Amino acid sequence: MLFNSCSQPKKIQDFDAYPTPVNENLWPTYSPEASSFKLWSPKADKVLLKLFENGTDSSMIASYPLEKTTDGVWKLNLSGDLKGIYYTYQVQIGDCWLAETPGIYAKAVGVNGHRAMVLDMDSTNPTDWVNDEGPQLNYANEAIIYELHIRDMSIHPESGSSRPGTYLGLIETATKGPQNVATGIDHLKELGITHVHLLPTFDHYSIDETQLERPQFNWGYDPKNYNVPEGSFSSDPYHAAVRIKEFKLMVKSFHDNGIGVILDVAYNHTGRTEESHFNQEVPGYYYRHWEDGSYSDASACSNETASERAMMRKFMLESVKYWMEEYHVDGFRFDLMGIHDIPTMNLISEELKRINPDVLIYGEGWTAKDSPLPEEQRALKKHMRQLPKIAAFNDDLRDGLKGSVFEDSSTGFVSGAKNKSESVKFGIVGAIQHPQVNYDLVNYSDATWTHEPWQSINYVSCHDNHTLFDKLKLSRPDASMDELIAMDKLANAIVLTSQGTPFLHAGSEMLRTKNGEHNSYNLPDSINQMDWNWKVEHLKVFEYYKNLIALRKAHPAFRMGTAEEVNTNLHFKKAANQLISYTISNNANGDAWKTILVIYNASKKPVPYKLDGNWQEAVIGDTFAFSGSKTVSGTVNVPQTSMYIAFQE
Repeated sequence: MLFNSCSQPKKIQDFDAYPTPVNENLWPTYSPEASSFKLWSPKADKVLLKLFENGTDSSMIASYPLEKTTDGVWKLNLSGDLKGIYYTYQVQIGDCWLAETPGIYAKAVGVNGHRAMVLDMDSTNPTDWVNDEGPQLNYANEAIIYELHIRDMSIHPESGSSRPGTYLGLIETATKGPQNVATGIDHLKELGITHVHLLPTFDHYSIDETQLERPQFNWGYDPKNYNVPEGSFSSDPYHAAVRIKEFKLMVKSFHDNGIGVILDVAYNHTGRTEESHFNQEVPGYYYRHWEDGSYSDASACSNETASERAMMRKFMLESVKYWMEEYHVDGFRFDLMGIHDIPTMNLISEELKRINPDVLIYGEGWTAKDSPLPEEQRALKKHMRQLPKIAAFNDDLRDGLKGSVFEDSSTGFVSGAKNKSESVKFGIVGAIQHPQVNYDLVNYSDATWTHEPWQSINYVSCHDNHTLFDKLKLSRPDASMDELIAMDKLANAIVLTSQGTPFLHAGSEMLRTKNGEHNSYNLPDSINQMDWNWKVEHLKVFEYYKNLIALRKAHPAFRMGTAEEVNTNLHFKKAANQLISYTISNNANGDAWKTILVIYNASKKPVPYKLDGNWQEAVIGDTFAFSGSKTVSGTVNVPQTSMYIAFQE
């Protein structure tokens, strides 16, 4: 098979014979005296460096051949101060020249990512960058993650932002929406979340950065340049330094406000296949293939990368380390993590923990389609016990709460389904082994898949599929608005009082809708934007979410760090089709409350619940009384479709 129209035919197994200089520094370097350029291309016959005045339309001003050294590494050192000069590499194999590339290790690129730029990275640092740091965590489940798309948060005309849809718009303070409600970063601070999860912000193909006056939208899961921020979110995509400066300023502003930054990364595939930068440097090597030589496609995006190959593993590891060290990010969400191999993901987690012990690492523990990588080697949800420093999304809890994401009419625990209690209990304990969970009745998993509760990312909605409100509305067309709101609040009340790591989809706190669209990856702003009128219309819902977050932060019993603690302190009392109750005892995890009673009533009627002894009522309906509103004993009536919490001191 020909991996590229200019490449030589290769057998798949030949890739394993390639030299792999895993300890070689392949990043471009700059100093005022000289700049160095390197590229790994073991089958190249020539490699050229081309220099340009700008990143778009200027003619080449010079061309230099790189020298082939050992292990397929090509090098060139140019004297003089080249800061601000743009460049590309071009590889020749046999008689054919491949397309130009900025290099897979490019640190700065011009508009649309076609050409790299020589840059003094220190010159892009914000003031006091050396002292910048993110939130500290003892365990991952102390985080409260809020997943957002940069454009969504400020593009609405009533967001109050002077820089809508950008890095700087996201961190702009004192922005006000309808009726003077806080928007943007002030909204996030008011809500109380601890970390933002940014949908892909590396440079991607989808958005034409030369046409930003025309509205364009994409989630960004089509990687082009992995180590450079996306230009469409910057104030000037033409000048390579601008997006870098503004991204760093965004990170620092979040940190200054006590909020960590998590990047959504898609190393499992590239946005193009034949014309990808990987294939313009080492055709075929970075990808998996079937035995007939065709590209495998576990990503359902036309290709999948081969994380088990030495130089792809090196690239992934060095890329995430670069984002941590250069941009100070606090964590990574791995798209379709199940495509990656277990040793690579463990190596990544070990290295990142050395840099920052508080780093959050989690991913999707599944693939979209089949892969040549044997299943036992994949970083799947069911293998999380082999990935002790990484967490995975808990779709057992997700669909147990609201119904299957693949079937519009499917319902869950909060929306009236029967036989979902064990799936919810499984999420409550963070997918650990617990003697009171019947694993045979959990919807997708027939066994525990975590060592510790924080390894379970507990959620009920995300950017994929329907929003929580849309899903409830579709699956329960008979329900009134008040009933839908009650279901919505109960779903995330369970998420935020469970032992896993809680994860919220942006806008869920104000009943976000995408007008019933289940896959909005390239739909217009009218579907994807955060409409700040929702906050006005559903202010009581927002206040409820805000109180849930405050409750979780104030009470460490809801975020125990180990399975041993959970098993010692958390005991289920009742579990039926529409009712789950449990206690957390022994001032768990240093909590001020000695014993906590939690009741989830998913029925459409109030439920009388018999208490043992005297309790202080903390949460009933929409009322939160952190000091206890009154003493209760005997029998309490738990309101319909709601969470009830009482405690003993």
